[in-house]
Order: sequence, then C-alpha cells, then structure tokens
Amino acid sequence: MTVLQLLLPGRAEVGNLTTDPEPTLQALADLYAYPEPVPSRGWVRANMVSTLDGSATGPDGVSGALGGAVDKATFKALRGLSDLVLVGAGTVRAEGYHAPSADPVFADRRRARGQRPAPALAVVTRGGHVPNENGIFDGSSPTYVVTTAQADLAKLRDLAGKDQVIVAGDEDVDLDDAIRALAGRGFRRLLLEGGPTLLGQALAQGRVDELCLTWAPMLVGGTGPRIAIGPESGVTARPAHLIAAEDVLLGRWLVQHIPND
Repeated sequence: MTVLQLLLPGRAEVGNLTTDPEPTLQALADLYAYPEPVPSRGWVRANMVSTLDGSATGPDGVSGALGGAVDKATFKALRGLSDLVLVGAGTVRAEGYHAPSADPVFADRRRARGQRPAPALAVVTRGGHVPNENGIFDGSSPTYVVTTAQADLAKLRDLAGKDQVIVAGDEDVDLDDAIRALAGRGFRRLLLEGGPTLLGQALAQGRVDELCLTWAPMLVGGTGPRIAIGPESGVTARPAHLIAAEDVLLGRWLVQHIPND
C-alpha cells in the first residue's frame, strides 16, 4: 500500500494512495497550497525530480523515468493548484508535453478561486522554436510562448495567437519581465516544471519562490544533468515539509528572499 507519511514539520499520516486516492490528493493539495494572498508579482514554484546521485534524468535521458505513483500524485496536486505551467521548449520536446487538462479532483478548489478548469501553459524559447507535435496549443486553457525580439514573431503569432506571444528580452529571455507579464494577466500561481536550464535561469534572476523536489530511490551514474544548470545563484532555502512514501522523499523548500512587489 502507498502510504504517505509527513516527517517534517511534525510526524503525521498524509493519506493512502491505494485505499483513499482522492482524499490523499486533497491532503497533498492542502500541504502544497500557495500563499494567500498570492503576491502581485506572482509566486513561482519549481517542481523537479532527482536521483540520489543528483541526476535530473533517468537512464533513458528523461525525467519521466524517475516518476512512480507518489511523484505522479504530487505532480497532479501541484498542477491542480496552479494557474499556469511554465516550461522550456527543450523539455516540451524531450518529455512529449501535451496541453494541461482539467482534473475533476480539483474542480471545486479551482472554481472557488476563480481559476480556469485547467492551468494554462507557457513555453519559454529564446529562438522561437516551439514543437507542436502533441497539440500543445489545442487545450481548453491558453498556451503562451515566451520568447525574445530575435524570434520570428509573426510565425509565432500565427501559431499561438496574437495575444499569446510574450516578448521578454532582446537576445535572452528576461524571466522576471515574462513572469510579471503573466502575473499581470492573472496567472499568479506559476508552476515551473523545468528543464534544468530554465530553472537555473529563474534562480539566477531571483524568480523562484519555492522548490518542490522529489528524490527517487535510484542511482544512475553517467553524465545526467543536475536539476539546475546555468549561472551561479547562491540561493538558500528552508524546508517547509518532508514526506516519505515507498522509499521516495518529497521535499518542499522555501527560497529565502524578500519579493519586490
């Protein structure tokens, strides 16, 4: 049976995914609730998975191989709480992304907060190369493209829609500008799902408010990437909670900085 045990800040049973899946998902959603009120600049939550030896990918080169029932349940809860999923174009290609879909488990929560039935999606690409093999622009909620002035903006607007292309930066994406633009459109609860390069950029630009990290009980060796790649950031964080289930650890860490509203 898949029992989730809260280890920090105090020991308690979160729930049982085998016998009581929906109440357990609701309990996870309570644990991972966004701060209220959500800051006007937006609140960026990063969700990543890592092996015990620090790789963000499994032997097949993608993070999906590191999942499992516990990680997938947490993934569902985090999406169920978010206004928008923020992801790099490379991760969209590598992981075979689809547009987020509505989850009936969280329908009441989302309705009570005035959220759309499904989170929106924002794909970050410096050069404007956005894959569309899996219909990422065909979801019930909008899909945005965050890019730079050097991209083929006319082509992107034809693909995504005139109002769904956000230009943030001339040659490199300015994530602070992009996140503020998305928050200004009502997407304040942001979920950054990777990849490592995007997380590294967000950390360096001071635009990560918390990290949700799953430790998979696996050691893969090789040359897999860490969960964050890029400029040094020197970010510190404090633990909000730690959950154990099926040899998997789920941690939530709050980044130590003072947001500038």
